[in-house]
Amino acid sequence: MTAQTFPVAAHAGETVDALVWRTIGAGFGAVEGVLEANRGLSELGPNLPEGTIVDIPLPAAPAPAEPLVQLWS
Repeated sequence: MTAQTFPVAAHAGETVDALVWRTIGAGFGAVEGVLEANRGLSELGPNLPEGTIVDIPLPAAPAPAEPLVQLWS
């Protein structure tokens, strides 16, 4: 199953983590997910060339909260 993505153009000299923060904010594994969805992106170096199109995976929906277990009630 492939995750859905949306394309974003990089600003001049922007890093992958800055691009992720600008588009979807911080999230656990967000940068890793972008690098996984864009094979070869890391070969461009730490600063992306202006206009580089990067596919950003849509963030996964949060897992439902588990009910709290009370040992003494």
